[in-house]
Amino acid sequence: MKYRFTYLVVSALLLLATNVFAAGTIKIGALFAVTGPAAFLGEPERNSAKMVVDEINRAGGVKGRKLELVVYDTAGDATKAVQLATKLIKDDKVVAIIGPSTTGETMAVIPVVEREHIPLVSCSAGSKITDPVKKWVFKTAQNDSLAVGRIYEYLQKSKQTKVSILTVSDGFGASGREQLKSQAAKYGITVVSDDTYGPKDTDMTAQLTKIRGSNTQAIICWGTNPGPALVAKNVRQLGIKTPLFMSHGVSSKKFIELAGDAAEGIKLPSGKVVVADILPGSDKQKKSLLEFVKDYQKHYRAEGDHFGGHAWDAVMLIRNAIARGADTAPAIRDQLERTRGFAGIGGSFNYSAQDHAGLGKDAFVLVEVRNRDWMIVK
Repeated sequence: MKYRFTYLVVSALLLLATNVFAAGTIKIGALFAVTGPAAFLGEPERNSAKMVVDEINRAGGVKGRKLELVVYDTAGDATKAVQLATKLIKDDKVVAIIGPSTTGETMAVIPVVEREHIPLVSCSAGSKITDPVKKWVFKTAQNDSLAVGRIYEYLQKSKQTKVSILTVSDGFGASGREQLKSQAAKYGITVVSDDTYGPKDTDMTAQLTKIRGSNTQAIICWGTNPGPALVAKNVRQLGIKTPLFMSHGVSSKKFIELAGDAAEGIKLPSGKVVVADILPGSDKQKKSLLEFVKDYQKHYRAEGDHFGGHAWDAVMLIRNAIARGADTAPAIRDQLERTRGFAGIGGSFNYSAQDHAGLGKDAFVLVEVRNRDWMIVK
């Protein structure tokens, strides 16, 4: 009887310890395109998410509870993203999901999280992700509608009223194309040429030759690497002198690396992280931006960028929701929706029941490539 009693006591203690450990860990899922064509997005996102979760845990977690990040590589494939989102929910029992990296993947995953009632904080830019509002879906990447507005404001001030658009034929490109066309009239702009290219195309001289023959005053390319870098090179090869604008989809040093000398003079809307060191001291994001850049450099010996910032923001938004007492999926969703004035990497976030994107046009600055670096366009 004595040994049996001891056995039962030890078993009970082990069971209690297991339950305490389980209760002390909050699982967050992450879907990033770490490999494949969108790896320039997914790799810094994965790195940033791991970095900030590790830092949170080293500091004692959130309300004494550790965060556990479960990361899967989607390789940029929408079908795979759906399968892995289901795995995170059904097998890993996560209370929230960060990502995916691309608009197409996110749109594919939305029905899953809406059906399963799991909050998703996407790192993708497409306006359709949160417009119209979906109950369980939020995003950290700045809307392409805001990016288009930033370019058009500049063109309007510069009295450039005729533009040609060249967009990639994927979810991100389609969303940008829709915004470029729908907002043009508001700024007194006429789209004189509207063409597309495929995500795997390696030469856009045919489309650009057509544009060269028009009366366009500006060319706007909307896509993610490597396509826009090829467009930049083709523009230079064809001797086209028309100003070239890109989307925020290439807002990282990777674009400059890929485009080389052809990147010089190109303008695009960007989150502030790429110019954090030259922002005025009064900018309320500057402290967070500089800390992020420094931490990323320390951990990965590379510059923290616009894309990694989306994941940093997503983790911190969920962390803040948990700090306000939420530890279940419904409670985290509700607290995310109540987020106000969070100065993150992508901007100052203010979510509401009517707005799950949370950012205004001040989240963007217009930047220009000069001497293989980013400068703010005044």
